[in-house]
Amino acid sequence: MLGEEEAQPHAGTGSPLRIALLGYRSDPRSGGQGVYLRHLSREVAALGHRVTVLSGPPYPALDEGVALVELPSLDLYREGGPFRNRSWAAIRTWPDVVEFATMFAGQFPEQRTFSLRAARWLRAHRRHIDIVHDNQCLGVGLEHLRREGWPVVATIHHPLTVDLRVALDHIDDPRWIRSITRWYGFLPMQARVASSLSRVLTVSHASRADIIEQMGVAPASVSVVPVGTDPARFRPRPEVARVPGRIMTTASADVPLKGLVHLLEAVAKLRTERSDAHLLVVARAQPAGPVADAMERFDLHGAVAFVSDLTDEQLVRAYAEAEVAVVPSLYEGFGLPAVEAMACGVPVVATTGGALPEVVGADGVAGLLVPPADAGALAQAIGTVLDDPELARRLGVQGRQRVLDRFTWRRCAEATVAHYRDVLGS
Repeated sequence: MLGEEEAQPHAGTGSPLRIALLGYRSDPRSGGQGVYLRHLSREVAALGHRVTVLSGPPYPALDEGVALVELPSLDLYREGGPFRNRSWAAIRTWPDVVEFATMFAGQFPEQRTFSLRAARWLRAHRRHIDIVHDNQCLGVGLEHLRREGWPVVATIHHPLTVDLRVALDHIDDPRWIRSITRWYGFLPMQARVASSLSRVLTVSHASRADIIEQMGVAPASVSVVPVGTDPARFRPRPEVARVPGRIMTTASADVPLKGLVHLLEAVAKLRTERSDAHLLVVARAQPAGPVADAMERFDLHGAVAFVSDLTDEQLVRAYAEAEVAVVPSLYEGFGLPAVEAMACGVPVVATTGGALPEVVGADGVAGLLVPPADAGALAQAIGTVLDDPELARRLGVQGRQRVLDRFTWRRCAEATVAHYRDVLGS
């Protein structure tokens, strides 16, 4: 994969670069990290560079031309079988010891342990890598590499201090408060590592402000590179009929930050006036928790469906069938679901949480904006789109044009490579 003929550095202006792109977990169907790795790696490779993705499980789905190095972990939090390796017999390396012990201490270990495994692999392949690009891991292994003189860039989609704050806002039990705070024990490490890096990239000006304020990273080190979508893949499908009353969201069912409970309440309000209003959630249904409780409280069984593991083409068709797409998040570092919906020509209703106004633009131009956590405002905006076909058509057309002008993976890749060269040149 990394032959001797490529041993000389390729860091000069215009020459191909050898990039190690890191992701500590890269599920291609859940969360944005796997999506980012796949599409950025494809577009950077299409620009003529060699990209090697290093990932812990779950591993990403990558496109042709991008190499994958799998770095197995104990995978203690594997969906469907968490903690199945809770045995000392599974321990073989020092990162395994750290992962096992940190889990028993009630903290999430994977950023730290993946970074140690990645650093070991990178040292063994030092002559074949020009630059390291970390995707939101910010583990101590990267700090070690910087001390050894490696050029390291990191992408922080948003600081996870935001996730901790929102999680604490939704609980009252002191025992759960202690448990969740302990779980996020990796945050000081991430702030320290981020402050040590050559360059930090982030996806929006809202995230940049939060990274500077909440992680203490120097403003001069943080640059904004918006992510995007592939407009040839995420496209309008005029031959597919809209389903009357179909509302669609990709909000995760088990993450308070994504605001799905507020959208469920909005759907319940809508159904008092529109019996055809129903919701398609692109996420795995959770058998218990706030979302399941809301389904019962608002009597929404039969009016809400969950689907998961969709291919890109299936997702595009789902957008084509929707009359409106909703992003109900309390906060977004960027808001990729909004971009995908806009690229598909679907009218979007989103909150003003985090960077969503940067993505959607001014209220009423390429989408409608409402305050976060306001079910009434969500219901009113969704109803406005459902009741006004001309408004829906105009929002869909202008939303796609906004994506074409600003938010494509090719633009993201070009800007990212420019930052690689700037770091290597300095």
